[in-house]
Amino acid sequence: MTDTPPRQRRLSLDRVRGLPSWSVLAAGVFAGGLLGGAYGVFTPPAYTATSYVVAVPTARSTPDAALGFAQAYGRVATQLAVLGDAQVWAGVPVRTLQRSVRTATSPDAPMVAVSATSEHPGLAVDMANAVSRALTRHADDSRSSTQVRLVQFSRAVEPSEPASASSGVTALVGASAGGLLGGLALLARPRGTGRDGDPGPTASVPGPAAAADARGQR
Repeated sequence: MTDTPPRQRRLSLDRVRGLPSWSVLAAGVFAGGLLGGAYGVFTPPAYTATSYVVAVPTARSTPDAALGFAQAYGRVATQLAVLGDAQVWAGVPVRTLQRSVRTATSPDAPMVAVSATSEHPGLAVDMANAVSRALTRHADDSRSSTQVRLVQFSRAVEPSEPASASSGVTALVGASAGGLLGGLALLARPRGTGRDGDPGPTASVPGPAAAADARGQR
């Protein structure tokens, strides 16, 4: 296998540099859109179901205490102690629950949102409701010390549409990213070269010593 001659390499580089700017941008947009669309087509859709539980203070507690315990229960919901009980009702291993379940709390309301994501809508519902049920039971076990109990506010319902982006959206995102990369490539492209492929001469400003010598020789 022979190496490409230097002159042929220079001609190839000159052809690339001679391409119009719009062709680089068009190539980036096309490639990005193609990759993004393929990702959206071949990636399975994901469905998300959410259930809600609310912290209620007893007669010996206050709403502020309930709000604080809601924040704490939101962090406890994804711990092994809760997920270990939830796996029995959800019918999936603990690792699946750890990977699929997320919680969210509000600084203004004593509520915990338990969301589960799965390729199957029914399974997402089962996981969200199972974790909410297990969390409520753990809160009841410690109600005598916390003076706060958890009540299920809303059960998860089966989602009608996937939560993941469609292939059209992923194609649009990919095309935008490809166009951005194409623009960066244009900015990084060398501006101009000499006849032999070397950078052309650049203007230089004489230093103070050289300028003084030139005035002395006049």
